[in-house]
Amino acid sequence: MAEPGRGSEDPNDLDPMTAGARPGCSGLTTKELQKNLKLAKQNERPVRLLFEIPSSRVVEQLLNKHVVYQIVVMRSGSFDSCRVSVERRYNDFFQLHQKLLEEFNEELEDVLLPRKLLTGNFNPESILERRLALQDYLAKLFATRCVRHSAHFSEFFTEHEQKQAHVLLRAGQFTAALELLQTVLEIQEKLLPWQKSTLTVPALSAIAVCYRDLDEPEQAFSAAQRALPPVRRYGLKHYRAALLELLVDLGYQLGRPVAQLQDELTALRNGERGEVCFQSLKEVVIHKFI
Repeated sequence: MAEPGRGSEDPNDLDPMTAGARPGCSGLTTKELQKNLKLAKQNERPVRLLFEIPSSRVVEQLLNKHVVYQIVVMRSGSFDSCRVSVERRYNDFFQLHQKLLEEFNEELEDVLLPRKLLTGNFNPESILERRLALQDYLAKLFATRCVRHSAHFSEFFTEHEQKQAHVLLRAGQFTAALELLQTVLEIQEKLLPWQKSTLTVPALSAIAVCYRDLDEPEQAFSAAQRALPPVRRYGLKHYRAALLELLVDLGYQLGRPVAQLQDELTALRNGERGEVCFQSLKEVVIHKFI
């Protein structure tokens, strides 16, 4: 009989006639082997991004009227409970396509951007048709390997919000900036399998600055701590010194052990004298999108 309390076996998953058989041994039934194979295949299912454009709205301004489309970004192949979204105009899609054509003209021969409508732009049927066409366009872009690894692709989903967040940060509106930065970070984390691991560094650094100025040192320390490994790995010296300085200051405030961080900061300052501009993290963040 199986020993009670053994965590490696679940009696509910075993055939009643072979409840004492150990997984991985020759006593596994055909049913168990088929189940294990099915689970293995599920675990190996490739993760990819899905794009939905479930809605749109007409924006009327003083001298302008246009449609904005809500784009939901989510991962497939794994459970993704976070459906994060941004809004983009047709002109944003057009600018993305032009940038991609400049870099990958031959690879995009079969990927066509839906044409701009000359009439009936605000007809509900036309908007619905355009919404579905743009959704299909994003799927085709992602299916093109060079595109999904391109910085232009990730910037399409985050650059607008990131710039807006930095405007708010410079104005001292840290709570509003944080809301946008969290959206940016969530999208960037979904893109990370196909983008450089330094992708999230600017957003995490800006989040750390916002939390510090909101007097929430725990959250500021956590964000800066997450940003540091890729900064170290890829030698982003201006971020590294600023992050280390922030972590040391917050560490003392929170009673965390910071001796190693302090030693690393001192070594960096001594070794890179004259080569690294030692700005505060807030100064680095503010200058990022000026």
